[in-house]
Amino acid sequence: MKKSNILERMHNHYLVAVVRGLSKEEALSTAKQIINGGIYNIEITFTTPQAHEVIAEIRKTVKGTQMVIGAGTVLDSITARLAILNGAEYIVSPHFDKEIAKICNLYCIPYLPGCGSVTEITEALTYGVEVVKLFPGDLLGADFIKNVHGPIPHIELMPSGGVSLNNLHEWYEKGAFAVGIGSALTKASDSIISNTQAFVQKLEEIKG
Repeated sequence: MKKSNILERMHNHYLVAVVRGLSKEEALSTAKQIINGGIYNIEITFTTPQAHEVIAEIRKTVKGTQMVIGAGTVLDSITARLAILNGAEYIVSPHFDKEIAKICNLYCIPYLPGCGSVTEITEALTYGVEVVKLFPGDLLGADFIKNVHGPIPHIELMPSGGVSLNNLHEWYEKGAFAVGIGSALTKASDSIISNTQAFVQKLEEIKG
């Protein structure tokens, strides 16, 4: 039930903000601005110094809310466990790793591995993965989701990379479980809140 609840909240919020910071302080500032802008799925990447501390601090800030805080760019099971023990509710990696899958299953935490082929997706399924990070999303395109859902209708796919205001509707209409958004939110540090609000508004328009 824990894993299902987390995935349901992620899907309902739909927009996943990918936060990369050059420092702990920058990541915290960025994450807080995104939260103020209205996105409730936050992914703190482990390219950020002291990423586990950022996760822990953000989790304290949003305690008691429906927000979902996860860890991204997780390359091994040791890092995955560190993230989980500091409050990460989901783990994302740029690749599929069976040891990460095992540690996430142990803690009943969703694991979203980066996959770019049907072979990788089916292997991930055998290790209990329910949602795959479609990576790189900008190269695979929204039609990839429709094509994969033909033979494997039960797998959920979340693109990361290349999601913009202009193509958000394509990913939504093709059946993306959620979408990961990175530089489109943070390309200008003085407009993170307005960039975030623009995506939230666009999603509302798409949903009607």
